[in-house]
Amino acid sequence: MKIFNRGLFALMLGGPVLMTQPANAHVCDFSDVRMERLKDNFYVISGGGGNIGVSAGEDGVFLIDDQTAPLTPEILALIGEVNDGPIRFVLNTHLHGDHTGGNENLGREGAVILAHDNVRTRLIEREVSAGALPVLTFNDQVSIHINGIEARAVHVENAHTDGDSIIYFKGANVVHVGDIMFNTCFPFIDTNSGGSFKGLIPAIEGVLAKIDEETIVIPGHGPVTDKAGLETYLDMLVTIGGRVRSLKSSGKTLEEVLAANPAAEFDEVWSWSFINGERFVTTLYNTMEDWAEAP
Repeated sequence: MKIFNRGLFALMLGGPVLMTQPANAHVCDFSDVRMERLKDNFYVISGGGGNIGVSAGEDGVFLIDDQTAPLTPEILALIGEVNDGPIRFVLNTHLHGDHTGGNENLGREGAVILAHDNVRTRLIEREVSAGALPVLTFNDQVSIHINGIEARAVHVENAHTDGDSIIYFKGANVVHVGDIMFNTCFPFIDTNSGGSFKGLIPAIEGVLAKIDEETIVIPGHGPVTDKAGLETYLDMLVTIGGRVRSLKSSGKTLEEVLAANPAAEFDEVWSWSFINGERFVTTLYNTMEDWAEAP
């Protein structure tokens, strides 16, 4: 594993944020950029933004997400250590800048940027530069045949956002789930961009139905995991969601629900700098009418 030492950048919601890394930083906090080989010609680049999936082979390089613009040179240097071919495609799992920030740089290098229709629409609404926009979009699913495998991107509705895609690498038993999973971290549900707890649950269940115990699962943030890790994540969501639903349905105010601390036993492990138990519970409480029957 190669690690670059540098400051870290985040573009979670479209604007640049300079952060500092505490000594006890959580796995979902931004950190130094590093690359790890998963199997065969598959790698993951993490730190500095959302996890990047990498397929590197005789046809060149296919990336799932591209972190932030300032990190592009370091990302390219890491990839260059294992493959000197061109970056052929970049597939954005959703719109957020810590996953799409490198689009313009990589597009300038000749990569084709693709994503769900709603990703392009949302980026246009945010007035990103034309060079940062996906040039190929799809409304349901799309396949890319590269390096001897088929990568099938499948849209899931209104989960983390309204433009999320899950990418299954058929035959390789690898799946990149984007930000429908923050591994060992409370998730961010971007309700302003069409995200919903109601959609998050079936999106995860759908992935679980298609994978097995040997599948490598790349989350949007946090360490690479497997089916058991995704099941643990789902159990956390369903447990907290069910408690919030029960408390609010009984007439409890937000303050009373927070005082009951429905995320208590998860806080130590799952809280991080952006989303702690209180913020996650608040999101669930304030949007419960949209997902009340989900968990």
